[in-house]
Amino acid sequence: MTIINLILIVLVLGVAVLMVYFHINSKKNAEVVTKMDVDDQTYTLSKMIEFIKRRLDEITKINLYDIGLSEEELKRRKSKKYELKKALKGCTYGDVNDKKYVKELIFDLLSKEYGVTEMNISKAIPFDIPSILTSQDKFDILIYIYKKEFGYEALSELIRKYKLDEFKYIQGETKPCYVITEDEINEIFEKENITLTFNDKLNIVVQRIYQQYKGYSSIDEIRDMNIDGVSGGVSGLPESFISQVAQTDSADYLTQIQEHKVQRACDSIWIMFHGKSIRLAFLSFGTEAELKRVCQNIYKYNNPGQLSDTNGYKINEMKDGSRVVVVRPSMSETWAFFVRKFDVKRATLEQIVLYPGKEDTIDLLKFLVKGARIISLTGEQGCRKNNNAYGNDWKHIWNNELTYHRNSVRVTLKKNLPNTKHRFNAWDRHNSRSRVFGCSKENRWFC
Repeated sequence: MTIINLILIVLVLGVAVLMVYFHINSKKNAEVVTKMDVDDQTYTLSKMIEFIKRRLDEITKINLYDIGLSEEELKRRKSKKYELKKALKGCTYGDVNDKKYVKELIFDLLSKEYGVTEMNISKAIPFDIPSILTSQDKFDILIYIYKKEFGYEALSELIRKYKLDEFKYIQGETKPCYVITEDEINEIFEKENITLTFNDKLNIVVQRIYQQYKGYSSIDEIRDMNIDGVSGGVSGLPESFISQVAQTDSADYLTQIQEHKVQRACDSIWIMFHGKSIRLAFLSFGTEAELKRVCQNIYKYNNPGQLSDTNGYKINEMKDGSRVVVVRPSMSETWAFFVRKFDVKRATLEQIVLYPGKEDTIDLLKFLVKGARIISLTGEQGCRKNNNAYGNDWKHIWNNELTYHRNSVRVTLKKNLPNTKHRFNAWDRHNSRSRVFGCSKENRWFC
Protein backbone atom coordinates (compact mmCIF):
# COMPACT_ATOMS: atom_id res chain seq x y z
CA MET A 1 0.00 0.00 0.00
CA THR A 2 1.50 3.33 -1.07
CA ILE A 3 1.83 6.43 1.11
CA ILE A 4 -0.75 8.27 -1.04
CA ASN A 5 -3.36 5.58 -0.31
CA LEU A 6 -2.68 5.83 3.43
CA ILE A 7 -3.05 9.61 3.32
CA LEU A 8 -6.36 9.33 1.44
CA ILE A 9 -7.69 6.77 3.93
CA VAL A 10 -6.77 9.02 6.87
CA LEU A 11 -8.40 12.02 5.18
CA VAL A 12 -11.62 10.09 4.47
CA LEU A 13 -11.79 8.80 8.05
CA GLY A 14 -11.09 12.28 9.40
CA VAL A 15 -13.85 13.81 7.30
CA ALA A 16 -16.27 11.06 8.38
CA VAL A 17 -15.49 11.60 12.07
CA LEU A 18 -15.92 15.37 11.71
CA MET A 19 -19.27 14.94 9.94
CA VAL A 20 -20.57 12.62 12.68
CA TYR A 21 -19.33 15.01 15.38
CA PHE A 22 -20.99 18.08 13.81
CA HIS A 23 -24.19 16.11 13.15
CA ILE A 24 -24.49 15.05 16.81
CA ASN A 25 -23.53 18.51 18.03
CA SER A 26 -26.10 20.21 15.80
CA LYS A 27 -28.88 17.94 17.08
CA LYS A 28 -27.79 18.45 20.64
CA ASN A 29 -27.78 22.22 20.40
CA ALA A 30 -30.69 22.66 18.01
CA GLU A 31 -33.68 24.59 19.30
CA VAL A 32 -36.81 22.49 19.43
CA VAL A 33 -39.11 25.22 18.25
CA THR A 34 -38.09 27.66 15.55
CA LYS A 35 -39.37 31.19 15.45
CA MET A 36 -43.04 31.29 14.53
CA ASP A 37 -44.69 33.50 12.00
CA VAL A 38 -47.24 35.37 14.11
CA ASP A 39 -50.50 36.41 12.46
CA ASP A 40 -54.14 36.95 13.45
CA GLN A 41 -54.79 33.20 13.65
CA THR A 42 -51.69 32.21 15.66
CA TYR A 43 -53.32 32.35 19.09
CA THR A 44 -56.68 30.84 18.19
CA LEU A 45 -57.72 27.53 19.74
CA SER A 46 -57.35 25.60 16.48
CA LYS A 47 -53.75 26.76 15.96
CA MET A 48 -52.86 26.04 19.58
CA ILE A 49 -54.28 22.53 19.30
CA GLU A 50 -52.19 21.92 16.16
CA PHE A 51 -49.08 23.11 18.01
CA ILE A 52 -49.75 20.91 21.07
CA LYS A 53 -50.36 17.83 18.91
CA ARG A 54 -47.13 18.43 17.00
CA ARG A 55 -45.01 19.11 20.09
CA LEU A 56 -46.28 16.12 22.07
CA ASP A 57 -45.72 13.93 19.02
CA GLU A 58 -42.13 15.22 18.76
CA ILE A 59 -41.48 14.66 22.47
CA THR A 60 -42.76 11.08 22.47
CA LYS A 61 -41.08 10.05 19.19
CA ILE A 62 -37.65 11.67 19.52
CA ASN A 63 -34.68 9.26 19.42
CA LEU A 64 -32.74 10.10 22.58
CA TYR A 65 -29.66 8.14 21.45
CA ASP A 66 -29.07 10.56 18.54
CA ILE A 67 -28.56 13.69 20.61
CA GLY A 68 -25.40 12.74 22.51
CA LEU A 69 -26.70 12.78 26.10
CA SER A 70 -24.73 11.66 29.13
CA GLU A 71 -25.77 8.38 30.74
CA GLU A 72 -27.48 10.09 33.67
CA GLU A 73 -29.31 12.59 31.44
CA LEU A 74 -30.33 9.78 29.08
CA LYS A 75 -31.93 7.81 31.93
CA ARG A 76 -33.75 10.92 33.15
CA ARG A 77 -35.08 11.80 29.68
CA LYS A 78 -36.13 8.19 29.02
CA SER A 79 -38.03 8.13 32.30
CA LYS A 80 -39.82 11.39 31.44
CA LYS A 81 -40.66 10.14 27.95
CA TYR A 82 -42.11 6.90 29.34
CA GLU A 83 -44.10 8.84 31.96
CA LEU A 84 -45.59 11.11 29.28
CA LYS A 85 -46.54 8.18 27.04
CA LYS A 86 -48.21 6.48 29.99
CA ALA A 87 -50.09 9.67 30.93
CA LEU A 88 -51.27 10.30 27.35
CA LYS A 89 -52.72 6.80 27.30
CA GLY A 90 -54.12 6.82 30.83
CA CYS A 91 -55.88 10.18 30.57
CA THR A 92 -58.23 8.76 27.93
CA TYR A 93 -59.38 6.10 30.42
CA GLY A 94 -60.67 8.61 32.99
CA ASP A 95 -57.53 8.78 35.16
CA VAL A 96 -57.63 12.26 36.75
CA ASN A 97 -53.95 12.12 37.78
CA ASP A 98 -52.78 11.44 34.21
CA LYS A 99 -55.12 14.18 33.02
CA LYS A 100 -53.56 16.63 35.48
CA TYR A 101 -50.05 15.69 34.30
CA VAL A 102 -50.89 16.23 30.62
CA LYS A 103 -52.62 19.56 31.34
CA GLU A 104 -49.59 20.82 33.28
CA LEU A 105 -47.34 19.96 30.33
CA ILE A 106 -49.69 21.76 27.91
CA PHE A 107 -49.65 24.79 30.26
CA ASP A 108 -45.83 24.89 30.17
CA LEU A 109 -45.68 24.47 26.39
CA LEU A 110 -48.12 27.33 25.79
CA SER A 111 -46.54 29.74 28.27
CA LYS A 112 -42.86 28.99 27.62
CA GLU A 113 -42.68 27.94 23.96
CA TYR A 114 -45.77 29.22 22.19
CA GLY A 115 -45.62 32.67 23.75
CA VAL A 116 -49.14 32.97 25.17
CA THR A 117 -49.38 36.19 27.23
CA GLU A 118 -52.00 38.40 28.84
CA MET A 119 -52.11 40.44 25.61
CA ASN A 120 -52.96 37.61 23.19
CA ILE A 121 -54.82 34.99 25.27
CA SER A 122 -58.19 36.61 24.56
CA LYS A 123 -57.83 35.61 20.91
CA ALA A 124 -58.51 32.02 22.02
CA ILE A 125 -61.42 32.82 24.34
CA PRO A 126 -62.65 36.47 24.54
CA PHE A 127 -62.33 36.87 28.32
CA ASP A 128 -62.20 40.67 28.02
CA ILE A 129 -65.54 40.93 26.22
CA PRO A 130 -68.16 38.95 28.21
CA SER A 131 -70.92 39.85 25.75
CA ILE A 132 -69.42 37.63 23.03
CA LEU A 133 -68.56 34.67 25.27
CA THR A 134 -70.49 31.55 24.30
CA SER A 135 -72.54 29.60 26.84
CA GLN A 136 -69.82 26.92 26.88
CA ASP A 137 -67.14 29.58 27.57
CA LYS A 138 -69.18 30.89 30.50
CA PHE A 139 -69.85 27.40 31.83
CA ASP A 140 -66.14 26.50 31.62
CA ILE A 141 -65.26 29.64 33.59
CA LEU A 142 -67.93 28.93 36.22
CA ILE A 143 -66.83 25.31 36.67
CA TYR A 144 -63.18 26.34 36.92
CA ILE A 145 -63.90 28.92 39.64
CA TYR A 146 -66.18 26.58 41.60
CA LYS A 147 -63.70 23.71 41.26
CA LYS A 148 -60.97 25.82 42.88
CA GLU A 149 -63.18 26.12 45.97
CA PHE A 150 -65.28 22.94 46.02
CA GLY A 151 -63.19 20.42 44.07
CA TYR A 152 -65.24 17.69 42.40
CA GLU A 153 -68.39 18.95 44.14
CA ALA A 154 -68.27 22.05 41.89
CA LEU A 155 -71.16 21.10 39.59
CA SER A 156 -73.30 19.85 42.50
CA GLU A 157 -72.72 23.10 44.37
CA LEU A 158 -73.59 25.19 41.29
CA ILE A 159 -76.83 23.24 40.78
CA ARG A 160 -77.81 23.46 44.45
CA LYS A 161 -76.99 27.16 44.80
CA TYR A 162 -79.12 28.25 41.83
CA LYS A 163 -81.74 25.45 42.10
CA LEU A 164 -81.06 24.23 38.57
CA ASP A 165 -82.55 20.79 39.27
CA GLU A 166 -86.15 21.99 39.51
CA PHE A 167 -89.00 21.41 37.04
CA LYS A 168 -89.39 24.30 34.62
CA TYR A 169 -91.27 25.26 31.48
CA ILE A 170 -89.26 26.22 28.42
CA GLN A 171 -90.32 27.82 25.15
CA GLY A 172 -91.98 25.38 22.76
CA GLU A 173 -92.72 22.76 25.44
CA THR A 174 -96.16 22.09 26.90
CA LYS A 175 -94.94 20.13 29.91
CA PRO A 176 -92.30 20.98 32.54
CA CYS A 177 -88.96 19.20 32.37
CA TYR A 178 -85.53 19.02 33.96
CA VAL A 179 -83.28 21.22 31.83
CA ILE A 180 -80.52 23.81 32.28
CA THR A 181 -80.83 26.47 29.59
CA GLU A 182 -78.44 28.95 28.02
CA ASP A 183 -80.34 31.86 29.58
CA GLU A 184 -79.78 30.42 33.06
CA ILE A 185 -76.03 30.09 32.47
CA ASN A 186 -75.87 33.69 31.20
CA GLU A 187 -77.78 34.92 34.25
CA ILE A 188 -75.55 32.98 36.68
CA PHE A 189 -72.41 34.28 34.98
CA GLU A 190 -73.59 37.88 35.40
CA LYS A 191 -74.45 37.32 39.07
CA GLU A 192 -71.08 35.75 39.89
CA ASN A 193 -69.15 38.78 38.49
CA ILE A 194 -65.93 36.75 38.11
CA THR A 195 -62.47 38.33 37.89
CA LEU A 196 -59.79 36.13 36.31
CA THR A 197 -56.00 36.31 36.58
CA PHE A 198 -53.75 35.40 33.66
CA ASN A 199 -53.09 31.94 35.17
CA ASP A 200 -56.84 31.38 35.50
CA LYS A 201 -57.38 32.29 31.86
CA LEU A 202 -54.54 30.07 30.68
CA ASN A 203 -55.83 27.14 32.75
CA ILE A 204 -59.26 27.51 31.16
CA VAL A 205 -57.69 27.60 27.67
CA VAL A 206 -55.58 24.53 28.56
CA GLN A 207 -58.71 22.65 29.61
CA ARG A 208 -60.45 23.55 26.34
CA ILE A 209 -57.44 22.37 24.33
CA TYR A 210 -57.13 19.17 26.35
CA GLN A 211 -60.80 18.21 26.00
CA GLN A 212 -60.69 18.59 22.23
CA TYR A 213 -57.36 16.77 21.92
CA LYS A 214 -57.36 13.95 24.48
CA GLY A 215 -60.48 14.50 26.59
CA TYR A 216 -64.18 13.89 26.18
CA SER A 217 -65.15 17.14 24.47
CA SER A 218 -67.81 19.23 26.23
CA ILE A 219 -68.43 16.64 28.99
CA ASP A 220 -64.78 16.25 30.01
CA GLU A 221 -64.97 18.22 33.27
CA ILE A 222 -68.58 17.13 33.91
CA ARG A 223 -67.56 13.46 33.83
CA ASP A 224 -65.07 14.04 36.66
CA MET A 225 -67.67 15.65 38.94
CA ASN A 226 -69.40 13.83 41.81
CA ILE A 227 -72.74 13.26 40.09
CA ASP A 228 -74.73 10.11 39.34
CA GLY A 229 -73.89 9.96 35.64
CA VAL A 230 -73.62 11.62 32.25
CA SER A 231 -74.74 10.56 28.78
CA GLY A 232 -74.56 11.88 25.23
CA GLY A 233 -76.22 11.23 21.88
CA VAL A 234 -79.35 9.80 23.55
CA SER A 235 -81.85 12.28 22.08
CA GLY A 236 -82.25 14.47 19.00
CA LEU A 237 -82.17 13.82 15.29
CA PRO A 238 -79.51 11.49 13.87
CA GLU A 239 -77.27 12.65 11.04
CA SER A 240 -78.78 10.08 8.67
CA PHE A 241 -82.27 11.60 9.10
CA ILE A 242 -80.96 15.13 8.43
CA SER A 243 -79.27 13.85 5.25
CA GLN A 244 -82.58 12.38 4.06
CA VAL A 245 -84.41 15.65 4.74
CA ALA A 246 -81.74 17.53 2.76
CA GLN A 247 -82.69 15.52 -0.34
CA THR A 248 -86.31 16.68 -0.13
CA ASP A 249 -87.85 20.12 -0.55
CA SER A 250 -88.20 20.73 3.21
CA ALA A 251 -86.25 23.99 3.14
CA ASP A 252 -88.05 25.37 6.21
CA TYR A 253 -87.15 22.31 8.27
CA LEU A 254 -83.49 22.50 7.22
CA THR A 255 -83.40 26.18 8.20
CA GLN A 256 -84.66 25.28 11.68
CA ILE A 257 -81.93 22.64 12.00
CA GLN A 258 -79.22 25.09 10.92
CA GLU A 259 -80.49 27.65 13.44
CA HIS A 260 -80.41 24.94 16.17
CA LYS A 261 -84.15 25.18 16.72
CA VAL A 262 -84.33 21.41 16.19
CA GLN A 263 -82.07 19.38 18.46
CA ARG A 264 -79.52 17.10 16.81
CA ALA A 265 -78.04 13.97 18.36
CA CYS A 266 -74.70 15.73 18.79
CA ASP A 267 -76.49 18.43 20.84
CA SER A 268 -77.67 15.83 23.33
CA ILE A 269 -75.91 15.99 26.73
CA TRP A 270 -77.68 14.76 29.86
CA ILE A 271 -76.56 14.38 33.46
CA MET A 272 -78.11 12.36 36.28
CA PHE A 273 -78.16 14.34 39.52
CA HIS A 274 -79.74 12.90 42.65
CA GLY A 275 -81.79 10.53 40.50
CA LYS A 276 -83.01 13.31 38.18
CA SER A 277 -82.15 13.18 34.48
CA ILE A 278 -81.30 16.78 33.51
CA ARG A 279 -80.63 17.96 29.94
CA LEU A 280 -77.83 20.49 29.46
CA ALA A 281 -79.40 22.50 26.64
CA PHE A 282 -76.51 25.00 26.58
CA LEU A 283 -73.84 22.39 25.73
CA SER A 284 -73.17 20.48 22.51
CA PHE A 285 -70.55 18.26 20.90
CA GLY A 286 -70.84 20.44 17.80
CA THR A 287 -70.66 17.71 15.19
CA GLU A 288 -71.46 14.02 14.92
CA ALA A 289 -67.75 13.38 14.28
CA GLU A 290 -66.90 14.77 17.73
CA LEU A 291 -69.61 12.65 19.37
CA LYS A 292 -68.25 9.61 17.52
CA ARG A 293 -64.69 10.37 18.73
CA VAL A 294 -65.87 10.49 22.35
CA CYS A 295 -67.82 7.24 21.98
CA GLN A 296 -64.81 5.49 20.44
CA ASN A 297 -62.47 6.56 23.27
CA ILE A 298 -64.55 6.52 26.43
CA TYR A 299 -64.90 2.72 26.76
CA LYS A 300 -61.29 1.67 26.00
CA TYR A 301 -60.02 0.98 29.56
CA ASN A 302 -58.54 -2.55 29.91
CA ASN A 303 -58.99 -3.24 26.16
CA PRO A 304 -62.57 -4.60 26.11
CA GLY A 305 -62.49 -5.20 22.34
CA GLN A 306 -63.45 -3.27 19.25
CA LEU A 307 -66.78 -1.51 18.86
CA SER A 308 -67.82 -2.48 15.34
CA ASP A 309 -70.87 -2.71 13.12
CA THR A 310 -71.28 -6.40 13.97
CA ASN A 311 -70.69 -5.82 17.69
CA GLY A 312 -72.63 -2.60 18.12
CA TYR A 313 -72.38 -2.11 21.90
CA LYS A 314 -69.78 -2.33 24.66
CA ILE A 315 -70.20 -2.43 28.43
CA ASN A 316 -67.10 -1.67 30.46
CA GLU A 317 -65.77 0.20 33.48
CA MET A 318 -63.49 3.23 33.50
CA LYS A 319 -60.32 3.83 35.53
CA ASP A 320 -62.26 5.50 38.36
CA GLY A 321 -64.80 2.67 38.61
CA SER A 322 -67.56 4.32 36.55
CA ARG A 323 -69.61 2.00 34.37
CA VAL A 324 -69.77 2.97 30.70
CA VAL A 325 -72.09 1.69 27.97
CA VAL A 326 -71.47 2.69 24.34
CA VAL A 327 -73.70 1.96 21.34
CA ARG A 328 -73.32 2.75 17.65
CA PRO A 329 -75.22 2.37 14.38
CA SER A 330 -76.61 0.02 13.19
CA MET A 331 -77.52 -1.28 16.63
CA SER A 332 -78.82 2.19 17.52
CA GLU A 333 -79.90 5.18 15.46
CA THR A 334 -76.96 7.31 16.62
CA TRP A 335 -73.64 7.05 18.41
CA ALA A 336 -74.38 7.29 22.13
CA PHE A 337 -72.78 6.61 25.51
CA PHE A 338 -73.97 6.28 29.11
CA VAL A 339 -71.54 6.82 31.99
CA ARG A 340 -72.86 5.76 35.40
CA LYS A 341 -70.84 7.17 38.27
CA PHE A 342 -71.13 5.95 41.84
CA ASP A 343 -71.22 7.97 45.02
CA VAL A 344 -68.84 6.17 47.37
CA LYS A 345 -70.08 8.06 50.40
CA ARG A 346 -71.78 5.92 52.99
CA ALA A 347 -75.58 6.07 52.59
CA THR A 348 -77.83 4.83 55.42
CA LEU A 349 -81.48 3.88 55.15
CA GLU A 350 -82.38 7.06 57.05
CA GLN A 351 -80.67 9.11 54.31
CA ILE A 352 -82.24 7.16 51.43
CA VAL A 353 -85.87 6.99 52.64
CA LEU A 354 -86.96 10.62 53.07
CA TYR A 355 -90.78 10.66 53.13
CA PRO A 356 -93.15 10.84 56.16
CA GLY A 357 -93.60 7.49 57.86
CA LYS A 358 -90.11 6.36 56.89
CA GLU A 359 -89.45 4.90 60.35
CA ASP A 360 -92.07 2.18 59.85
CA THR A 361 -90.70 1.40 56.37
CA ILE A 362 -87.13 1.10 57.63
CA ASP A 363 -88.18 -1.15 60.54
CA LEU A 364 -90.13 -3.36 58.14
CA LEU A 365 -87.09 -3.75 55.86
CA LYS A 366 -84.87 -4.64 58.81
CA PHE A 367 -87.26 -7.27 60.12
CA LEU A 368 -87.69 -8.78 56.64
CA VAL A 369 -83.93 -9.14 56.40
CA LYS A 370 -83.61 -10.58 59.92
CA GLY A 371 -86.38 -13.04 59.11
CA ALA A 372 -84.41 -14.31 56.06
CA ARG A 373 -87.17 -13.35 53.64
CA ILE A 374 -86.61 -13.09 49.87
CA ILE A 375 -86.78 -9.39 48.99
CA SER A 376 -87.01 -7.76 45.56
CA LEU A 377 -86.09 -4.08 45.22
CA THR A 378 -87.09 -2.52 41.89
CA GLY A 379 -86.79 0.97 40.46
CA GLU A 380 -85.19 3.16 37.84
CA GLN A 381 -81.48 3.89 37.58
CA GLY A 382 -80.11 6.03 40.39
CA CYS A 383 -82.91 5.42 42.92
CA ARG A 384 -80.52 3.72 45.42
CA LYS A 385 -81.61 0.06 45.12
CA ASN A 386 -78.14 -1.16 45.99
CA ASN A 387 -77.69 1.19 48.93
CA ASN A 388 -80.91 -0.23 50.36
CA ALA A 389 -79.29 -3.66 50.24
CA TYR A 390 -76.61 -2.48 52.66
CA GLY A 391 -79.06 -1.33 55.34
CA ASN A 392 -78.02 -4.03 57.84
CA ASP A 393 -74.29 -3.98 58.46
CA TRP A 394 -74.07 -7.38 60.06
CA LYS A 395 -75.24 -9.25 56.97
CA HIS A 396 -72.95 -10.65 54.26
CA ILE A 397 -73.79 -9.81 50.64
CA TRP A 398 -72.47 -11.71 47.64
CA ASN A 399 -72.67 -9.92 44.29
CA ASN A 400 -72.91 -11.47 40.85
CA GLU A 401 -73.08 -8.63 38.31
CA LEU A 402 -72.23 -7.78 34.70
CA THR A 403 -69.49 -5.37 35.83
CA TYR A 404 -68.15 -4.22 39.17
CA HIS A 405 -70.44 -1.25 38.79
CA ARG A 406 -71.54 -0.89 42.37
CA ASN A 407 -68.11 -0.39 43.94
CA SER A 408 -69.61 -2.04 47.01
CA VAL A 409 -66.21 -2.75 48.52
CA ARG A 410 -65.44 0.99 48.49
CA VAL A 411 -68.74 1.77 50.21
CA THR A 412 -68.62 -0.89 52.92
CA LEU A 413 -64.99 -1.65 53.66
CA LYS A 414 -65.61 -4.01 56.61
CA LYS A 415 -68.17 -6.32 55.03
CA ASN A 416 -67.83 -9.68 53.32
CA LEU A 417 -68.54 -8.55 49.73
CA PRO A 418 -66.94 -10.73 47.05
CA ASN A 419 -67.86 -9.07 43.76
CA THR A 420 -67.74 -11.17 40.58
CA LYS A 421 -68.60 -10.49 36.94
CA HIS A 422 -71.54 -12.16 35.29
CA ARG A 423 -72.42 -12.33 31.60
CA PHE A 424 -76.03 -11.33 31.02
CA ASN A 425 -78.34 -13.59 29.09
CA ALA A 426 -81.61 -12.43 27.56
CA TRP A 427 -83.59 -12.97 30.80
CA ASP A 428 -81.01 -11.03 32.84
CA ARG A 429 -81.09 -8.06 30.47
CA HIS A 430 -84.87 -7.95 30.65
CA ASN A 431 -84.82 -7.91 34.47
CA SER A 432 -81.61 -5.96 35.04
CA ARG A 433 -83.35 -3.22 37.03
CA SER A 434 -84.27 -5.51 39.93
CA ARG A 435 -82.20 -6.48 42.94
CA VAL A 436 -83.27 -9.84 44.45
CA PHE A 437 -81.94 -11.00 47.79
CA GLY A 438 -82.13 -14.51 49.22
CA CYS A 439 -80.65 -16.53 52.07
CA SER A 440 -78.37 -19.55 51.72
CA LYS A 441 -77.85 -22.34 54.27
CA GLU A 442 -74.90 -20.38 55.68
CA ASN A 443 -77.23 -17.39 56.23
CA ARG A 444 -75.39 -15.35 53.56
CA TRP A 445 -77.22 -12.85 51.38
CA PHE A 446 -77.03 -12.83 47.62
CA CYS A 447 -77.50 -9.77 45.43
